[in-house]
Amino acid sequence: MTTPSLTPGRGIFRRKPIDTIIEDDGESGLKRSLGLWQLTAIGVGGIIGAGIFSLAGAVANEKAGPAVLISFLIAGIASAAAAFSYAEFAGMIPKAGSAYTYGYAVLGEVVGWLIGWDLLLEYTAIVAVVAIGISGYFNELLGFLHIDLPLWMMGAPGTEDGAAPAGSYKINLFAALLCLLIAFILNQGMKSAARFETLLVYLKVAVVLVVIVVGAFHINTGNYNPFFPFGISGAFAGAATVFFAVFGYDAMSTAAEESKDAQRHMPKAIIYSLAISMVLYVLACLVLTGMIPYQQISAESAFATAFADVGLPVLGAIIAVGAILGILTVLFTFMLGVTRVGFAMSRDGLLPKWFSKTHPVRKVPSRFTWLIGIASALIAGLLPIGEAAELTNIGILLAFVIVCAAIIVLRYKRPDLPRGFKCPGMPVVPIIGIIFSIWLVTFLDPVTWLRFAAWFVIGLVIYFAYGYRKSKLNELSSTEPQK
Repeated sequence: MTTPSLTPGRGIFRRKPIDTIIEDDGESGLKRSLGLWQLTAIGVGGIIGAGIFSLAGAVANEKAGPAVLISFLIAGIASAAAAFSYAEFAGMIPKAGSAYTYGYAVLGEVVGWLIGWDLLLEYTAIVAVVAIGISGYFNELLGFLHIDLPLWMMGAPGTEDGAAPAGSYKINLFAALLCLLIAFILNQGMKSAARFETLLVYLKVAVVLVVIVVGAFHINTGNYNPFFPFGISGAFAGAATVFFAVFGYDAMSTAAEESKDAQRHMPKAIIYSLAISMVLYVLACLVLTGMIPYQQISAESAFATAFADVGLPVLGAIIAVGAILGILTVLFTFMLGVTRVGFAMSRDGLLPKWFSKTHPVRKVPSRFTWLIGIASALIAGLLPIGEAAELTNIGILLAFVIVCAAIIVLRYKRPDLPRGFKCPGMPVVPIIGIIFSIWLVTFLDPVTWLRFAAWFVIGLVIYFAYGYRKSKLNELSSTEPQK
């Protein structure tokens, strides 16, 4: 009996041989320095951010009421379906690039290119959006301390808050500087950068645990009634919103080549980071909706306001500072992700080789990191948060669909490949991930689709004008002897 195999394909659907990807580890250019818990911290850093400090409050107030914890559970289950697929790939193909590399190896070069090209925009935009969000907290903190900064540096052009005089130039300077700061930290080497990220994650988790423990003593069970004030449909609508707060492990998986033992540690880190985050999300939502009626929950600063309402304003201020530090880890995780995707694409020849050049000592793709730092700084500094946010979301969902589909194909085509982790419930679990991701896409605005399509068209032009000809697979095929 012969083992089914993936043919290498031709033209735009040619595939990177998986056996070659696994074996080719000598010329990575990246340094393996991350252990299991550092990887898990990076994942937790990407998942827990604005979702727990602001999004939970907004969904509870506007869509789900106390059932916001059900919203998080639904989103978590759907996200886990994709996480299991990522975990199997990460244990099988421990290389940089995550969804880009997986799609390239299983579904073909053009699919891998489109996913990679899409993630370059999505992750960069997420970095910018989070930086803008942190700057909002920062401006409020300055107001609390009675510190006045020039209006021209307090917001992007067209924003109302901190409006500068007519005709003057405006920029969200703090948000732009944050993006450049994260690029600088990532360029110090993965070991040093991971220490910084891990420290902030510990601080963030500590703040969340303080919220849960102290808040538990101020729960009024009467606030849970009615539990479904917007009906069960409200809980599902809330799930569609909070889903974007329960991924981040996908960006963490791009660091596979910098893990000390990727085939064993990456699957565990993906599952651990999602599990830890979901437990904290659910407990925090339970405390938040128990402390005050859902109608009184602030959409912008939910926990700070809740603690102020129960007579603990100082703790509320501490939580606000913790939120700023905690959300900072999201910038780290997604900038790490986008730089590693770009590095992998450049190394494969689909982008100029100049981008994949690593620092001779620190072993990080410093050129591409600075490029992303500058690009995200420009978006964060010059675009209002609404316009920047419209660049996100759709690409992550598309990546989930590709990864879940690819893991099904690979399980049946290459059952012989060694797997450090196997996605359970094959093929039902990956199919759930596909269906849920496609369902969430239907909630996106038409303008998001238009921008997404425009970005794809640009990507296809670059691919056919440069990537297809310069691809390493094209070079290999042109040097093979003709049969």
